[in-house]
Amino acid sequence: MNKIVKAENKHLNELGRLFNLYRIFYEEDDDLEKASKYISARFNDGDSMIFVAENGDELSGFVQLYPSYCSVSAVPILILYDLFVDQSKRSKGIGRSLMNAARDFARENGYKRLELSTAKDNYIGQSLYESLGYEVDQEFLHYSLEID
Repeated sequence: MNKIVKAENKHLNELGRLFNLYRIFYEEDDDLEKASKYISARFNDGDSMIFVAENGDELSGFVQLYPSYCSVSAVPILILYDLFVDQSKRSKGIGRSLMNAARDFARENGYKRLELSTAKDNYIGQSLYESLGYEVDQEFLHYSLEID
């Protein structure tokens, strides 16, 4: 049975493994060292909040949240940037449980909104998000600029 908990130091090795798989899912090179360094830095520097689905010593998934602000509404928000469930553990409600933990954390800590972006062809993710009450933004476009 998976239990959703806030990540601790003891989770970092497994979290590095999952973060590497997450990056591979998004067509990045397999680089466990890079993935582990990145996720450990976010955890150790307190840049993000990470929740994990644990089953004994093994992690099944994680969600990573970054604090931000909405200037127009003048409120704190959370960016739900990373959600991943190990492929062998999917279709067991783990993603939904991680999303609900993110929502509960936001509510309990005074955040006014959770925001996320997903690939246009991520139909499974979109179905999950919409079933949890997330709405597609029909008003704004999302732009990105790569800095060399």
